[in-house]
Amino acid sequence: MAFRAGPLILTGLAVAVAFRAGLFNIGAEGQAVAGAFAAAVVGTHMGGVPVVLAALLCLVAAMTVGAGAGALPGALKARFGVHEVISTMMLNFILVIIIKQLGTDHFYAFHQEHTVPIAASARLPALGDAAGGARGFGVAGLIALAAAGAVAWLFARTRVGFELRALGASPAAAEAAGVRPGRAMVIAMALSGALSGLTAAGLVLGYKGYFQADLVTGNGFMGIAVALLGRSRPLGVVLAALLLATLASGGVAAATMVPRELVDVLQATLILAVAAVTAVGRRLPEIATETAAEHGDGASAAKAVQ
Repeated sequence: MAFRAGPLILTGLAVAVAFRAGLFNIGAEGQAVAGAFAAAVVGTHMGGVPVVLAALLCLVAAMTVGAGAGALPGALKARFGVHEVISTMMLNFILVIIIKQLGTDHFYAFHQEHTVPIAASARLPALGDAAGGARGFGVAGLIALAAAGAVAWLFARTRVGFELRALGASPAAAEAAGVRPGRAMVIAMALSGALSGLTAAGLVLGYKGYFQADLVTGNGFMGIAVALLGRSRPLGVVLAALLLATLASGGVAAATMVPRELVDVLQATLILAVAAVTAVGRRLPEIATETAAEHGDGASAAKAVQ
């Protein structure tokens, strides 16, 4: 369970950062793939490099490539008004195709669909072994939790965080307050992409030790569900990721007794329930105001607005 939660925390944070800035990053999957591939390529050249430095260089490569993949749709949105849902969705396919071609031509092991194993010095240790041979939570999980803390600090204590929150609340008001919307969009998408790329910590450096095409599959899109369940707040994202990871692990354990699809149905039902409750909660003040106005009670209407 813990092993599954780390990547979900990071992709959930990635989507949540974009949400808070009023953007919808549906490209976390492609950004995570690009970051994982970059970490694996760098990791294969880390032989003889000190352990901490080797892993750090791999993580920097993953975040840099992920940030670049996120910043591009942000720049297209800021400069040309291209909707980020369309650009990030299309970029997912483009990145997968480019990485497959690069891997096949230059980086994949002979007759294999994955890169050669990274150097031992670039591997992140686990605190224990999870079921099925997967590496446990370990350092990769701690990195995910540290990223959640960093995002919370960013939004609560920094000017950049304030600008992103202002942009998400009201672009016009943010611009009037001195925020440059185009710059803030690019920053938000770059940060989102960097967090997606950081999933390489658990999937490449911690779990497999190499990159393969289907390694990241599903984590990017599940990040959207995690961000939704967590209300785009770091603590909520962590709790939502742990919940969905627990359900997924339970589905594997119960596969001999019930169809695996039942767990998917349970996850979908949970997400829909949260979405419905959120939508109703947002409408309650408007409904109260409309009801008070219909009955001609001005004082009640004013109180409802407050």
